[in-house]
Amino acid sequence: MGKGIKTRVAQKGIKAIDKAAVASERMKEAYIRTKDKAEHGLYAEEGSPGEYASDRVSSNVDSAAHEAVYQFDKQGRKGVKTTKENISKVKENLQKRKAAAEQPKKQAEKRAAQQTGQRAGPHTVDRLSEPVKTVRQEPGTVKTLDRSRKSIKTVDRSRKTIKQASSTAKGTVKTTSKSIKTAEKTAKASIKTTQQAAKTAQRTAQATARAARAAAHAARTAARAAATAARVAVKATIAAVKAIIAATKALVAAIAAGGWVAVLVIVVICLIGMILGSCFGIFFSGEDSGTGQTIRTAVQEVNTEYEERLEETKTSHTHDVLEMSGSRAVWKEVLAVYAVKTTTDPNNAQEVATMDDSKKQLLKDIFWEMNEISFRTESKTETVIEETDDGNGNIVETETTVTRTYLYITISHKTAEEMADQYGFNEDQREQMAELLADENNSLWSQVLYGITEGDGEIVTVALSQVGNVGGEPYWSWYGFGSRVEWCACFVSWCANECGYIEAGVIPKFAGCVQGSQWFKDRGLWQDRNFEPSAGQIIFFDWEGDGVTDHVGIVERVENGTVYTVEGNSGDACRQNSYSIGSSVIYGYGCPAY
Repeated sequence: MGKGIKTRVAQKGIKAIDKAAVASERMKEAYIRTKDKAEHGLYAEEGSPGEYASDRVSSNVDSAAHEAVYQFDKQGRKGVKTTKENISKVKENLQKRKAAAEQPKKQAEKRAAQQTGQRAGPHTVDRLSEPVKTVRQEPGTVKTLDRSRKSIKTVDRSRKTIKQASSTAKGTVKTTSKSIKTAEKTAKASIKTTQQAAKTAQRTAQATARAARAAAHAARTAARAAATAARVAVKATIAAVKAIIAATKALVAAIAAGGWVAVLVIVVICLIGMILGSCFGIFFSGEDSGTGQTIRTAVQEVNTEYEERLEETKTSHTHDVLEMSGSRAVWKEVLAVYAVKTTTDPNNAQEVATMDDSKKQLLKDIFWEMNEISFRTESKTETVIEETDDGNGNIVETETTVTRTYLYITISHKTAEEMADQYGFNEDQREQMAELLADENNSLWSQVLYGITEGDGEIVTVALSQVGNVGGEPYWSWYGFGSRVEWCACFVSWCANECGYIEAGVIPKFAGCVQGSQWFKDRGLWQDRNFEPSAGQIIFFDWEGDGVTDHVGIVERVENGTVYTVEGNSGDACRQNSYSIGSSVIYGYGCPAY
């Protein structure tokens, strides 16, 4: 049994070396495959924002990246080659030693067989050879002897023969023990050789890792320098992008050498720089970078300018009747066009993660290229029926002819695709714009534009996206009316439908405010005017204080005792308004079970 254990120890040492050799070979193959991918651009897909930005890299960051590539590649190749050579030599020596260790064993078995044959005779050898062999096998095989009583009885008939065989067996065991000791020494020598080879390989890997960390430190220093420059000038951020792509080969070599921790730090830093320098930096524009401005404040300023132009159009033209129609471009489309155009401008590319006066002006220019306010006036002579009281309680109808002046204001807008045509966007720019406008990014747009997180209610995001639309035609026509009606309730229903809340039974489809408020009351989902609502709840108004609802909107948020709302048909437009909690004009709140 001792020989079997020791032999298995030697075999495990040999297998360990084999596994190390295989691992080394696989490491090399993985390194070569990953390196080939890096050289063929598989880490920066053609047409991506990173690829575009990489073409505009500055020479100083490029030099740093090339140095990192050289160091990583040099050390990585050397480490892999040395490790493979050491393991191959150890494997070859072990195979030779293994063959040498087996030779004494075979000779001992041969001598034992010859001695047993000479002393016990040919017949006895045949009968005793099986028990002797069984001793060398695993314990389970001893059962074979118990099952074969006939063979044992045959041996018992000749005690003399057994004694002779026993002496022969003892001699064979001694010889075999010597062979086992020899094999044990050989195995120990092989294990020592294996340990020495492993230590040599470890030292080589450690040296390679140290060199990789040194190169990684140099690359990290370059990345930090690029990040600092990005705060001062946008071009430095774009330059950092190319450094990442150029250093891909270096990162692969460093990972193969074991310096993955340092590489991970570099990758994170550089990925952030790449995103901020691309059109996707627009999703990080909600924070003040030190200029006192964010994308949200810029959007609010443009919205105010838009409302002022509408009001100016109304007041500067005398009219008896006002009719407005049309809708404004959705803000996320405006910002998508702005982000792509600004970051890919061949003459003056800039990042969009921050906001300043010059970028705000660019945003305004694009907004007014996408939106147009037009108007016309028309005089109409009409017959009007006037009702008067004759003093006796009788109503008298009188027909009169009057001339009225109609002011028609129309809001028209261009889509993002139409702007891409106007600006001559190439295929890459169009793909970037499409990625920004993908539905899975809606929550990011809500955060950037309105500061709304996922839990605040999707209906608020939908309602805010309609601010600036006038006339209500998309909402009352969706409801099924063939001409204009008071459309505040139609607007709320339209927003609820966009979110799937009507189909889910969360909010009713209603065109009358009384109808809507009663629906919530009947289901125990009602709160009075003194209630402090939350985003997404439905606010009902009573302008005259007669207990009858006159108007409805959607709660945007509540801050410092003020309720902010989004309302349709507020001055025949979608607008944001605000009221104090408990205001006398508030009738109450419908509280959907979202």
